[in-house]
Amino acid sequence: MADDTRQRRPHILILGGGYVGMYTALQLDKKLRRDEATVTVIDPLSYMTYQPFLPEAAAGNLEPRHVVVPLRRVLPHAQVLNGRVTRIEHARRVVTFLPNAAEPVEISYDILVVALGSIARTLPIPGLAESGIGFKTVGEAIFLRNHVIAKLDIAASTSDVDVRRRALTFVFVGGGYAGVEAFAELEDMARDACKSYEGVEPADMRWVLVEATDRILPEVSRDLAEYTVRELENRGMDIKLNTRLESAENRHIVLSDGEEFDADTLVWTAGVKPNPVLASSDLPIDEKGRLRGTEFLTVKGVDDAWAAGDCAAIPDVTRPGTFCGPSAQHAVRQAKQLGDNIAKVLHGGKPSEYRHSYAGSVASLGLHKGVAQIYGVKLRGIIAWFMHRTYHVSRVPTFNRKVRVIADWTLALFFRREIVSLGALQNPREEFELATRPPLPDGEPTPAGGARRKR
Repeated sequence: MADDTRQRRPHILILGGGYVGMYTALQLDKKLRRDEATVTVIDPLSYMTYQPFLPEAAAGNLEPRHVVVPLRRVLPHAQVLNGRVTRIEHARRVVTFLPNAAEPVEISYDILVVALGSIARTLPIPGLAESGIGFKTVGEAIFLRNHVIAKLDIAASTSDVDVRRRALTFVFVGGGYAGVEAFAELEDMARDACKSYEGVEPADMRWVLVEATDRILPEVSRDLAEYTVRELENRGMDIKLNTRLESAENRHIVLSDGEEFDADTLVWTAGVKPNPVLASSDLPIDEKGRLRGTEFLTVKGVDDAWAAGDCAAIPDVTRPGTFCGPSAQHAVRQAKQLGDNIAKVLHGGKPSEYRHSYAGSVASLGLHKGVAQIYGVKLRGIIAWFMHRTYHVSRVPTFNRKVRVIADWTLALFFRREIVSLGALQNPREEFELATRPPLPDGEPTPAGGARRKR
């Protein structure tokens, strides 16, 4: 019966449950009746992450669960499938779907929306794969928070100068919004945490930001970017422009300016690239691996295929000859227009072009610190920080999440941040596995570094 119903209704398949995928599905839910179409959303995760809040989650200003939105709750009329799409065959109107815990299957559709987003753009740098930490998911953000606090624990528990120096050296590569905000927020959190550690002072830490170009924060004006550099340097942070990471083997950092040092923490935020599954599709892509899109958010030269967000090259009609940037601001607006356009086509109308008015950019640099450029007005310090929070709480999906985020911020006015590493969350079975192993000879160290006694 379900198959007969689907034959009477077009099946809209949305690949990706991020900004574009979730907001497109929400818009379709508003614009279409239940009997007009069937909507399916495919994503490896069961939630959408509001990425602008990841730095605050990593710094302990926000509860991690409050920066994610459960897809099934906000999309009650859509089918949500968790897994990965490994192949797109639009000529046949099918995708190959690999569930998180099952065999791959083919899923057919009538209308395709590609909202696969992007992944970290890495380089073949020795040691990067073994030592680097990304910063695109809530899991990475919380892991990094636990990791930084764990390094403070190590520094406070040893008198070995080399171990302390290595533990207290934190390197970030990439000077875009993600890198700068994570860099600033985590340093602010670690600086506050030092108050709880005897023998560990903020001056003992070294925070290094490595950027290959001659500036950071390309989204704002150069004078605001230079202001940000000065503010971070006034906090004792090291900003290295026109510098590249050459090697990170065995956590030994080698920079293109000739400097070498050891660091236990290496965070990679140096750009993104389109989801690689696009390369294995029969849809047209450009030289950067993005889908060739149109101003109507369709895939160029292809029927019944739509795209938006980081994975698509959408022309910017407000600046002819350029494309829309990979920002949350564009993704949310494109998604709403995309949902409207699909509904218009299904109702026999014509799609509208995506045209935007650039609102500006905001960035947090820690508690009560920030920069912002809104409709041409440049703001700095606590006012910019307040605008950052105001803007993003207005954009985070659902009233439920808005209230929870504001509650977290309100509580933070009266209580200090929790400074505790829950690193065991990354490997919760370690202690149990140790308990199940046979006793070792008296005094012989266990894999955890302790010693078991004979009973």
